[in-house]
This record gives sequence, structure tokens and C-alpha cells, in this order.
Amino acid sequence: MVFHRILDYKRGLDFYPDPFFILTNMQRPVLVIKLGTAVITDNKGVISQAIIRKVAAEIALLSKRFRIVLVSSGAVGSGKSFIKQYKGTLTERKAAAAIGNPILIRLYQKHFSAYDIPVAQALCERVHFSRRAQFLQLKETFDAFWENNIIPIVNENDLISNVELKFSDNDELATLMAIGFDAAALIICTSVGGFMNDKKEIIPLVGNVDRNILGYVTTDKSSLGLGGMTSKLTFTRLANSLGIKVIITGLKGSSPFSAALAGEQGTTFLPQESNLKARQKWLASGSITIGSILVDKGAAKALQQRRSLLTVGIAQVQGKFVQGEVVQLMDDEGVILGVAKVKLGAAAIKESLKAKNVVAAHADDIVVF
Repeated sequence: MVFHRILDYKRGLDFYPDPFFILTNMQRPVLVIKLGTAVITDNKGVISQAIIRKVAAEIALLSKRFRIVLVSSGAVGSGKSFIKQYKGTLTERKAAAAIGNPILIRLYQKHFSAYDIPVAQALCERVHFSRRAQFLQLKETFDAFWENNIIPIVNENDLISNVELKFSDNDELATLMAIGFDAAALIICTSVGGFMNDKKEIIPLVGNVDRNILGYVTTDKSSLGLGGMTSKLTFTRLANSLGIKVIITGLKGSSPFSAALAGEQGTTFLPQESNLKARQKWLASGSITIGSILVDKGAAKALQQRRSLLTVGIAQVQGKFVQGEVVQLMDDEGVILGVAKVKLGAAAIKESLKAKNVVAAHADDIVVF
């Protein structure tokens, strides 16, 4: 019985009040929590101190059992009121984020300090995931945070991020964090409280993000945030395929994260079994890029059989990418099959589409979901 308790505990998905069973910092599983703009602000974009206070209180408790990554939106919403006649242009969003980030981090510092927990601001860019050396440095830095009981507050570095290399939204950033750090679970908080069916009822459990589930999606999204439910399901499917449990939930109740982990609120998306190695998970953590390769049915079948990708099986190349970058692999219906670190850039692949025996990506550099 004790053996099973330890296994469950190390997965980080159940809680046991056993005072004799204590995990060290680096044994604790990773839990990534993403807070959307709409759940922490009012309709004017002002951050709710009551919400931040509640978040800090529960994360303070959860940090005894998990290594926490908190991905928090709200910087642009907090800063845009300082921009005269704000219209939401890219430049204005960058300026608003630069103003709002200090406001956001000061609030987190204030409320986490009540529990003697310091916080760190971690502003990330895509390059931190697309280049292996920088990704390993990022992991080492987060290890230092956790060893010293510091909670990293993560957001995109909007001020200097190139528009072509930006994360689509913080759902993507949180997912890449969860994949890269091999998280036990990813909690995505939303104002609607979970994933709903066509009767506006929250579905408590989803085994597979298939076409039936996608059929419930509307195009609605928060007026404050960037991402809608389609975005959340895209990244949920990616995380599930790599063995990560995903929960879409709200902040209802005094302990919303614990309730979500226990399956008591929100929607739980079950993970698939994954035996990928650390390097393969790093490849997947850079999977949503500016480049995509659409393959024909024959190439799609070959990829499922763990074979290399030949240019003759490529139907279309999208985006600009160079040799050594990680791109999406998609079938003729636009479904993401996996990712690959390419041996050829976009231009070279286009020139070789009809050539035989030209390898676009080696099997060792391909991760199929």
C-alpha cells in the first residue's frame, strides 16, 4: 500500500497528509498553472487584488508538494490605460506590457510575501525553447528558483519579441513550459470555468480531443485576452500526446487548483502514455513555430512508422525557416502529426520537392504525436 501511495504522490495528482513522507525539492513533480487575463482582472483591465491574494494562498500550500511554474497574463491589460487613445497596435501592446509587467509582479510580490515566499519575474522568448543550449540554461535557472523556494512568474518578453517569433498566446507559452519541464499537470484557468458542451454544461472528463470535442468549440474569446477555447484545445492535445494531464478550470472556491487536480471542478483532459526521451520532449517544446510542412498520405504513414521525411512526400511548405530549426508536420487535413528538426531550410525543400531520396528531416530528429 505504501508503495502505491508513493507512486501516486510522485505523479503529483493526489494528496496524502502523511507527515513521514516528504519529497525533496527536485523530487516534487512540476505543476504549471496558467492564469488568463480575464480571470485576474475586471472588465476595465484592472487586476483584482482579491484574486491574486487567493492565488498566492493556494500556491503557497501547493509549493510544498510541487515545483510551481505560474504563467500569468494581465500585463498588457494592466498597462494599456496609461497609453493615450490606446488602439491595440503591436507597438502599443509592447508599451503596455512594459508598463504592466512591473505592476503585475509587484502585486504577486506583495501577496506571496505574506507566506515568506519570494517571486521571480521570468520573461521568456521563443528562442529559449528553439535552441537547445538556451533551453538547458532556462531549466537550470528554474532549478535554482525551486531549490530556493522561489515561485517563477512567467510571461512573454513582449517588449523585444519579434512579431514573427511571438508566442500565439500564453496558453502556448504555458504548454511549452509544461512539456519542456516534463510537468505532471498543466492547469489553464479561464473565465468560463471549464470546457462546455453545446448545452453550456461543463464536461468533467475528456479522454481524447477528437472531432466530436472540437465540434463544441465556438469562436468566442475574452475581450481582454488573446486566446479562445480553440487555442486551449490545440495546446491541450499537444500536452496530452506527450503524457501531460491538462485541466481547464476557473477560480471558483477557496482552493480551485486543488479541486481541479482532484477532478472536483473544471474539465480534466487525460494524458496519453509517452516514452519520449528528454531531447525529444525538447523538440516538442519548440513545436509551435513559424514554419510548417504539409505531407501527403504516404509520408504521413511513413512518419507513423518512425521513418525519415523525404522531400518527395512533402505537399507544401509554409513559413520561412532555416536548416536546424524545429517545424510542425501536418497532414493534408491540417492536423498536427508531430515536429521535426529539419536538415534543409524552406527554400531548399521547395527546390527538392520532386527529387528522390532527399532527406528533409532524419527519423532521429522527428517526434510524432
